[in-house]
Amino acid sequence: MPPRPVIIDCDPGHDDAIAVLMALASPEALQVLGITCVAGNAPLARTEVNARGICVLAGRPDLPVFAGCTRPLMRPLKTAAAIHGESGMDGSGLPEEPEMPSQGRHAVDFIVDTCLSAADREITLCVLGPMTNIAMALSRAPDIVPKIREIAFMGGAALGPGNVTPSAEFNIYTDPHAARIVFRSGAPLTMFGLDVTHQVITTPQRLAGIGGIDTPVGRAAFGMLNYYDRCEPERYGERGSPLHDPCVIAWLLRPELFRGRRVHVEVETDSPLTMGRTVVDWWGVTGAPANATVMEAADADGFYALLTDRLSRL
Repeated sequence: MPPRPVIIDCDPGHDDAIAVLMALASPEALQVLGITCVAGNAPLARTEVNARGICVLAGRPDLPVFAGCTRPLMRPLKTAAAIHGESGMDGSGLPEEPEMPSQGRHAVDFIVDTCLSAADREITLCVLGPMTNIAMALSRAPDIVPKIREIAFMGGAALGPGNVTPSAEFNIYTDPHAARIVFRSGAPLTMFGLDVTHQVITTPQRLAGIGGIDTPVGRAAFGMLNYYDRCEPERYGERGSPLHDPCVIAWLLRPELFRGRRVHVEVETDSPLTMGRTVVDWWGVTGAPANATVMEAADADGFYALLTDRLSRL
């Protein structure tokens, strides 16, 4: 089959970078049409530079990278410098200014125009950060929904706790109003929340396997994950960090690695206590129609075997 056309919307971010590298290492399966950036893990000025640096590292300076929204729809931006460093990619060794041009076009315009020019149910949106760009595109041009094959995204938590507040996951919490627009859009959704991403832990053995890839990409990936891992033992009580965003790409490449359920999901946008919580109707008690497939289980060994294989290709 021909490769699936995808747009990767991201806020790099160490785990975003690993996800992008996985996708670029899989041209037989994924046709990356462009990368769109949003403010999230770091301010937009950094996430866009980081995305270009990742493309240069992967040998794809031809791939267009677009800067998008600088802040959430209705809330001030709160970045994740405590996890990713001030640059959003501390420890990666990427250049401060990659030798690759910036695109003058806005990310939302690129998303809308690309979807409108596509056949029905053709474009997959891989959303790895706050959903601001996607919500803006859907609000500006709701007629893109029939063109979208899937919005596969990392965000939320179905059953367990959050990671930025007791109840909310970072990507959804950063822009819950955007997430609500996406969940109510009618586009097909597949959600990779903390319940499943915390099953794919970068243990020392798995990290050593990546460290054994003696290439620029392998060394950069090892540096990113080594930095990213530094705070997780104190937070989660075990050695190794959950690798969130690459789950989206791994599912596109090998869907059998994951198991999920069709359910109704809503996002809390009013309560100060539970702002950004993804409220998952796991047992269908509301009678509301299912609007998302929520992943609940992952084959961690299979995931890391796939990741190591793809990183070794670049």
